[in-house]
Amino acid sequence: MQETLDAIIRSAENDCRVVSTRAELEAFKAGLMGPRGSFTQVRKQMGQIAKEERPAFGKKINETKNRLEELLAEIMGRIERTELSSRLGAAIDPTLPSPEHSPGSLHPLTQIRDELCAIFRQVGFVVAEGSEVETEFFCFDALNTPPDHPARDLQDTYYLQEKIHFSNIPQHDKERYVLRSHTSTVQIRTMLDQPPPLRIISPGRCFRRDTPDATHSANFHQIEGLYVDKNVTVKDLKATLDYCFQSLMGKEVRTRFRPHFFPYTEPSFEVDFHSGHLAKVGAEWTEIMGCGMVDPSVFEAVGYDPEVWTGYAFGLGIERIAMILYGVDDIRYLYQNDLRFLDQFA
Repeated sequence: MQETLDAIIRSAENDCRVVSTRAELEAFKAGLMGPRGSFTQVRKQMGQIAKEERPAFGKKINETKNRLEELLAEIMGRIERTELSSRLGAAIDPTLPSPEHSPGSLHPLTQIRDELCAIFRQVGFVVAEGSEVETEFFCFDALNTPPDHPARDLQDTYYLQEKIHFSNIPQHDKERYVLRSHTSTVQIRTMLDQPPPLRIISPGRCFRRDTPDATHSANFHQIEGLYVDKNVTVKDLKATLDYCFQSLMGKEVRTRFRPHFFPYTEPSFEVDFHSGHLAKVGAEWTEIMGCGMVDPSVFEAVGYDPEVWTGYAFGLGIERIAMILYGVDDIRYLYQNDLRFLDQFA
Protein backbone atom coordinates (compact mmCIF):
# COMPACT_ATOMS: atom_id res chain seq x y z
CA MET A 1 0.00 0.00 0.00
CA GLN A 2 2.78 2.44 0.87
CA GLU A 3 4.39 1.83 -2.51
CA THR A 4 1.05 2.58 -4.17
CA LEU A 5 0.73 5.86 -2.26
CA ASP A 6 4.31 6.83 -3.16
CA ALA A 7 3.50 6.11 -6.81
CA ILE A 8 0.40 8.32 -6.62
CA ILE A 9 2.50 11.22 -5.30
CA ARG A 10 5.20 10.78 -7.97
CA SER A 11 2.59 10.65 -10.71
CA ALA A 12 0.80 13.73 -9.34
CA GLU A 13 4.07 15.71 -9.08
CA ASN A 14 4.83 14.88 -12.68
CA ASP A 15 1.34 15.45 -14.12
CA CYS A 16 0.72 18.73 -12.28
CA ARG A 17 3.28 20.52 -14.47
CA VAL A 18 0.93 20.53 -17.46
CA VAL A 19 -2.19 21.70 -15.58
CA SER A 20 -2.76 25.27 -16.71
CA THR A 21 -6.50 26.06 -16.42
CA ARG A 22 -9.19 25.78 -13.76
CA ALA A 23 -11.02 23.12 -15.77
CA GLU A 24 -7.86 21.05 -16.02
CA LEU A 25 -7.31 21.52 -12.28
CA GLU A 26 -10.80 20.21 -11.49
CA ALA A 27 -10.20 17.16 -13.68
CA PHE A 28 -6.76 16.63 -12.11
CA LYS A 29 -8.23 16.86 -8.60
CA ALA A 30 -11.08 14.50 -9.45
CA GLY A 31 -8.61 11.93 -10.77
CA LEU A 32 -6.87 11.93 -7.41
CA MET A 33 -9.43 12.72 -4.73
CA GLY A 34 -12.81 12.38 -6.42
CA PRO A 35 -15.16 9.45 -5.69
CA ARG A 36 -13.27 7.29 -8.21
CA GLY A 37 -9.88 8.94 -7.81
CA SER A 38 -6.72 6.90 -7.33
CA PHE A 39 -6.08 8.21 -3.81
CA THR A 40 -9.72 7.67 -2.80
CA GLN A 41 -9.57 4.05 -3.93
CA VAL A 42 -6.54 3.40 -1.73
CA ARG A 43 -8.19 5.07 1.28
CA LYS A 44 -11.20 2.78 0.90
CA GLN A 45 -8.93 -0.21 1.54
CA MET A 46 -8.32 0.82 5.16
CA GLY A 47 -10.80 -1.80 6.36
CA GLN A 48 -8.75 -4.57 4.72
CA ILE A 49 -5.57 -3.66 6.59
CA ALA A 50 -4.56 -5.74 9.58
CA LYS A 51 -5.36 -4.01 12.87
CA GLU A 52 -1.72 -3.72 13.95
CA GLU A 53 -0.76 -2.11 10.63
CA ARG A 54 -3.52 0.51 10.57
CA PRO A 55 -1.71 3.24 12.56
CA ALA A 56 1.23 3.26 10.13
CA PHE A 57 -1.10 3.08 7.14
CA GLY A 58 -3.24 5.90 8.50
CA LYS A 59 -0.15 8.06 9.00
CA LYS A 60 0.93 7.45 5.42
CA ILE A 61 -2.58 8.27 4.17
CA ASN A 62 -2.48 11.63 5.97
CA GLU A 63 1.01 12.42 4.64
CA THR A 64 -0.12 11.63 1.11
CA LYS A 65 -3.26 13.73 1.48
CA ASN A 66 -1.25 16.69 2.76
CA ARG A 67 1.19 16.45 -0.14
CA LEU A 68 -1.62 16.26 -2.70
CA GLU A 69 -3.33 19.29 -1.17
CA GLU A 70 -0.01 21.19 -1.35
CA LEU A 71 0.23 20.36 -5.06
CA LEU A 72 -3.34 21.51 -5.68
CA ALA A 73 -2.67 24.79 -3.87
CA GLU A 74 0.51 25.33 -5.90
CA ILE A 75 -1.37 24.73 -9.15
CA MET A 76 -4.15 27.14 -8.17
CA GLY A 77 -1.63 29.82 -7.27
CA ARG A 78 0.09 29.40 -10.62
CA ILE A 79 -3.23 29.58 -12.50
CA GLU A 80 -4.35 32.70 -10.62
CA ARG A 81 -1.06 34.47 -11.36
CA THR A 82 -1.35 33.58 -15.03
CA GLU A 83 -4.97 34.76 -15.20
CA LEU A 84 -4.16 38.05 -13.52
CA SER A 85 -1.18 38.73 -15.79
CA SER A 86 -3.25 37.88 -18.85
CA ARG A 87 -6.07 40.14 -17.74
CA LEU A 88 -3.84 43.14 -17.16
CA GLY A 89 -1.58 42.44 -20.11
CA ALA A 90 1.68 42.65 -18.14
CA ALA A 91 3.52 41.21 -15.20
CA ILE A 92 2.21 42.32 -11.81
CA ASP A 93 4.18 44.70 -9.60
CA PRO A 94 2.48 44.46 -6.18
CA THR A 95 4.03 47.79 -5.08
CA LEU A 96 2.03 49.77 -7.66
CA PRO A 97 -1.52 51.09 -7.09
CA SER A 98 -4.32 48.90 -8.41
CA PRO A 99 -5.34 49.74 -11.99
CA GLU A 100 -8.92 48.72 -11.14
CA HIS A 101 -11.08 51.74 -10.31
CA SER A 102 -14.55 50.21 -10.59
CA PRO A 103 -16.54 50.06 -7.35
CA GLY A 104 -17.34 46.76 -5.72
CA SER A 105 -20.76 45.14 -6.02
CA LEU A 106 -22.93 42.66 -4.18
CA HIS A 107 -22.33 38.97 -4.83
CA PRO A 108 -25.01 37.40 -7.08
CA LEU A 109 -26.20 35.20 -4.21
CA THR A 110 -26.62 38.27 -2.03
CA GLN A 111 -28.54 40.00 -4.80
CA ILE A 112 -30.96 37.06 -5.11
CA ARG A 113 -31.38 36.80 -1.33
CA ASP A 114 -32.15 40.52 -1.01
CA GLU A 115 -34.61 40.41 -3.90
CA LEU A 116 -36.46 37.41 -2.42
CA CYS A 117 -36.63 39.11 0.99
CA ALA A 118 -38.05 42.26 -0.62
CA ILE A 119 -40.67 40.23 -2.49
CA PHE A 120 -41.92 38.48 0.65
CA ARG A 121 -41.85 41.68 2.71
CA GLN A 122 -44.45 43.06 0.29
CA VAL A 123 -46.95 40.45 1.57
CA GLY A 124 -46.24 40.79 5.27
CA PHE A 125 -43.32 38.43 5.91
CA VAL A 126 -40.51 39.53 8.23
CA VAL A 127 -36.92 38.28 8.13
CA ALA A 128 -35.79 36.02 11.00
CA GLU A 129 -32.21 34.80 11.27
CA GLY A 130 -30.42 32.28 13.47
CA SER A 131 -27.11 30.62 14.20
CA GLU A 132 -25.40 28.34 11.69
CA VAL A 133 -24.55 26.04 14.61
CA GLU A 134 -27.63 24.28 15.95
CA THR A 135 -28.62 21.28 18.07
CA GLU A 136 -30.23 18.00 17.12
CA PHE A 137 -33.53 18.99 18.72
CA PHE A 138 -34.01 22.13 16.63
CA CYS A 139 -32.57 20.60 13.46
CA PHE A 140 -34.37 17.25 13.64
CA ASP A 141 -36.50 16.31 16.68
CA ALA A 142 -38.76 19.37 16.68
CA LEU A 143 -39.21 18.94 12.93
CA ASN A 144 -40.65 15.43 13.33
CA THR A 145 -37.51 13.74 11.98
CA PRO A 146 -37.25 10.24 13.52
CA PRO A 147 -33.96 8.99 15.06
CA ASP A 148 -33.35 6.53 12.21
CA HIS A 149 -33.97 9.05 9.40
CA PRO A 150 -31.09 9.09 6.83
CA ALA A 151 -30.71 12.87 7.20
CA ARG A 152 -29.43 12.33 10.75
CA ASP A 153 -26.66 9.98 9.62
CA LEU A 154 -23.02 11.01 9.89
CA GLN A 155 -22.81 10.66 6.11
CA ASP A 156 -25.36 13.48 5.65
CA THR A 157 -24.90 15.90 8.57
CA TYR A 158 -21.90 17.61 10.14
CA TYR A 159 -21.82 16.85 13.87
CA LEU A 160 -19.56 18.79 16.23
CA GLN A 161 -17.49 17.09 18.92
CA GLU A 162 -19.54 16.10 21.96
CA LYS A 163 -17.31 18.02 24.38
CA ILE A 164 -18.02 21.34 22.61
CA HIS A 165 -20.53 23.69 24.22
CA PHE A 166 -21.86 27.07 23.04
CA SER A 167 -23.21 29.24 25.84
CA ASN A 168 -25.09 31.46 23.38
CA ILE A 169 -26.91 28.57 21.62
CA PRO A 170 -29.51 27.11 24.00
CA GLN A 171 -30.03 23.36 23.97
CA HIS A 172 -33.39 21.70 24.53
CA ASP A 173 -31.75 18.92 26.53
CA LYS A 174 -28.21 17.57 26.21
CA GLU A 175 -28.34 16.82 22.52
CA ARG A 176 -25.30 17.26 20.27
CA TYR A 177 -24.47 20.34 18.25
CA VAL A 178 -24.56 20.21 14.44
CA LEU A 179 -24.00 22.55 11.53
CA ARG A 180 -27.57 23.20 10.46
CA SER A 181 -28.68 21.35 7.34
CA HIS A 182 -31.59 23.75 6.71
CA THR A 183 -32.89 27.05 8.04
CA SER A 184 -36.06 25.41 9.36
CA THR A 185 -34.29 25.58 12.71
CA VAL A 186 -35.05 29.32 12.72
CA GLN A 187 -38.75 28.52 12.34
CA ILE A 188 -38.70 26.32 15.45
CA ARG A 189 -36.88 28.87 17.59
CA THR A 190 -39.21 31.63 16.38
CA MET A 191 -42.33 29.63 17.23
CA LEU A 192 -40.95 28.83 20.69
CA ASP A 193 -40.29 32.53 21.22
CA GLN A 194 -43.42 34.08 19.70
CA PRO A 195 -47.13 33.26 19.87
CA PRO A 196 -49.11 32.87 16.63
CA PRO A 197 -50.04 34.27 14.20
CA LEU A 198 -46.69 34.82 12.55
CA ARG A 199 -45.24 35.13 9.07
CA ILE A 200 -41.45 34.81 8.65
CA ILE A 201 -38.78 34.04 6.08
CA SER A 202 -35.37 32.77 7.18
CA PRO A 203 -32.46 33.13 4.73
CA GLY A 204 -29.06 31.70 5.62
CA ARG A 205 -26.18 29.34 5.00
CA CYS A 206 -26.58 25.58 5.47
CA PHE A 207 -24.27 22.57 5.41
CA ARG A 208 -24.61 18.97 4.21
CA ARG A 209 -22.05 16.29 3.46
CA ASP A 210 -22.48 16.41 -0.31
CA THR A 211 -19.69 15.69 -2.75
CA PRO A 212 -19.16 18.96 -4.66
CA ASP A 213 -20.03 18.83 -8.35
CA ALA A 214 -21.78 21.05 -10.89
CA THR A 215 -25.07 21.05 -8.94
CA HIS A 216 -24.10 20.19 -5.34
CA SER A 217 -22.07 21.84 -2.60
CA ALA A 218 -21.39 21.00 1.03
CA ASN A 219 -22.04 24.68 1.79
CA PHE A 220 -25.12 26.33 0.28
CA HIS A 221 -27.80 28.93 1.01
CA GLN A 222 -31.52 28.56 1.59
CA ILE A 223 -34.48 30.81 2.19
CA GLU A 224 -37.40 29.22 4.01
CA GLY A 225 -40.82 30.60 4.83
CA LEU A 226 -43.41 29.90 7.52
CA TYR A 227 -46.94 31.25 7.88
CA VAL A 228 -49.08 30.30 10.89
CA ASP A 229 -52.63 31.53 11.44
CA LYS A 230 -56.17 30.23 11.69
CA ASN A 231 -57.69 28.49 8.66
CA VAL A 232 -54.54 28.53 6.49
CA THR A 233 -54.93 26.22 3.47
CA VAL A 234 -52.96 24.80 0.55
CA LYS A 235 -54.66 27.43 -1.60
CA ASP A 236 -52.91 30.15 0.45
CA LEU A 237 -49.58 28.38 -0.03
CA LYS A 238 -50.05 28.09 -3.80
CA ALA A 239 -51.06 31.76 -4.07
CA THR A 240 -47.96 32.89 -2.14
CA LEU A 241 -45.58 30.85 -4.30
CA ASP A 242 -47.26 32.00 -7.51
CA TYR A 243 -46.80 35.58 -6.35
CA CYS A 244 -43.14 34.92 -5.50
CA PHE A 245 -42.13 33.40 -8.82
CA GLN A 246 -44.14 35.82 -10.93
CA SER A 247 -42.52 38.72 -9.08
CA LEU A 248 -39.09 37.18 -9.59
CA MET A 249 -39.34 35.87 -13.15
CA GLY A 250 -42.33 37.49 -14.83
CA LYS A 251 -46.10 37.17 -15.02
CA GLU A 252 -45.98 34.27 -17.48
CA VAL A 253 -44.50 31.86 -14.91
CA ARG A 254 -46.75 28.99 -13.81
CA THR A 255 -46.29 26.57 -10.90
CA ARG A 256 -47.54 23.07 -10.19
CA PHE A 257 -47.47 20.85 -7.09
CA ARG A 258 -46.43 17.19 -7.05
CA PRO A 259 -47.05 15.01 -3.94
CA HIS A 260 -43.89 14.33 -1.97
CA PHE A 261 -42.78 13.52 1.59
CA PHE A 262 -41.10 15.73 4.18
CA PRO A 263 -41.13 14.83 7.90
CA TYR A 264 -42.29 18.27 9.02
CA THR A 265 -45.14 18.92 6.55
CA GLU A 266 -48.28 16.97 5.69
CA PRO A 267 -49.37 17.07 2.95
CA SER A 268 -46.02 17.79 1.30
CA PHE A 269 -45.23 18.85 -2.26
CA GLU A 270 -42.40 19.34 -4.69
CA VAL A 271 -42.94 22.49 -6.75
CA ASP A 272 -42.20 22.77 -10.47
CA PHE A 273 -42.36 25.97 -12.43
CA HIS A 274 -42.66 26.74 -16.11
CA SER A 275 -41.60 29.91 -17.88
CA GLY A 276 -41.23 30.98 -21.49
CA HIS A 277 -37.50 31.55 -20.99
CA LEU A 278 -36.88 27.97 -19.92
CA ALA A 279 -39.11 26.58 -22.66
CA LYS A 280 -36.77 28.17 -25.20
CA VAL A 281 -33.86 26.07 -23.91
CA GLY A 282 -35.84 22.84 -23.75
CA ALA A 283 -36.79 22.79 -20.06
CA GLU A 284 -40.59 22.87 -20.05
CA TRP A 285 -41.04 22.18 -16.30
CA THR A 286 -38.24 22.59 -13.74
CA GLU A 287 -38.26 21.37 -10.13
CA ILE A 288 -37.50 24.31 -7.87
CA MET A 289 -38.42 23.72 -4.20
CA GLY A 290 -40.30 21.79 -1.50
CA CYS A 291 -43.25 22.90 0.61
CA GLY A 292 -46.31 21.73 2.49
CA MET A 293 -48.73 22.26 5.36
CA VAL A 294 -47.03 22.21 8.76
CA ASP A 295 -47.41 18.80 10.42
CA PRO A 296 -49.48 18.99 13.66
CA SER A 297 -46.66 17.22 15.53
CA VAL A 298 -44.40 20.21 14.81
CA PHE A 299 -46.97 22.54 16.38
CA GLU A 300 -47.17 20.26 19.40
CA ALA A 301 -43.37 20.37 19.78
CA VAL A 302 -43.44 24.18 20.09
CA GLY A 303 -46.60 24.43 22.20
CA TYR A 304 -49.04 25.55 19.48
CA ASP A 305 -52.52 23.98 19.55
CA PRO A 306 -52.91 22.17 16.18
CA GLU A 307 -56.70 22.23 16.65
CA VAL A 308 -56.60 26.03 16.51
CA TRP A 309 -53.63 26.92 14.32
CA THR A 310 -52.65 25.80 10.83
CA GLY A 311 -49.83 26.91 8.59
CA TYR A 312 -47.61 26.29 5.63
CA ALA A 313 -43.83 26.12 5.19
CA PHE A 314 -41.58 26.21 2.14
CA GLY A 315 -37.90 26.26 1.32
CA LEU A 316 -35.79 26.87 -1.76
CA GLY A 317 -32.11 27.06 -2.59
CA ILE A 318 -30.75 30.51 -3.38
CA GLU A 319 -28.01 29.02 -5.58
CA ARG A 320 -30.68 27.17 -7.55
CA ILE A 321 -32.55 30.41 -8.27
CA ALA A 322 -29.33 32.24 -9.18
CA MET A 323 -28.27 29.50 -11.61
CA ILE A 324 -31.64 29.61 -13.37
CA LEU A 325 -31.92 33.39 -13.54
CA TYR A 326 -28.33 34.00 -14.64
CA GLY A 327 -27.80 30.89 -16.79
CA VAL A 328 -24.98 29.53 -14.61
CA ASP A 329 -24.30 25.87 -15.37
CA ASP A 330 -21.90 25.05 -12.51
CA ILE A 331 -22.59 25.94 -8.88
CA ARG A 332 -18.85 26.12 -8.13
CA TYR A 333 -18.56 29.34 -10.13
CA LEU A 334 -20.53 31.03 -7.35
CA TYR A 335 -17.81 30.27 -4.77
CA GLN A 336 -14.55 30.80 -6.67
CA ASN A 337 -14.37 34.62 -6.28
CA ASP A 338 -13.28 34.92 -9.91
CA LEU A 339 -13.62 38.61 -10.82
CA ARG A 340 -14.22 37.74 -14.47
CA PHE A 341 -17.38 35.95 -13.33
CA LEU A 342 -18.45 38.37 -10.59
CA ASP A 343 -17.99 41.50 -12.75
CA GLN A 344 -20.92 40.32 -14.88
CA PHE A 345 -23.29 41.02 -11.96
CA ALA A 346 -21.95 44.45 -10.98
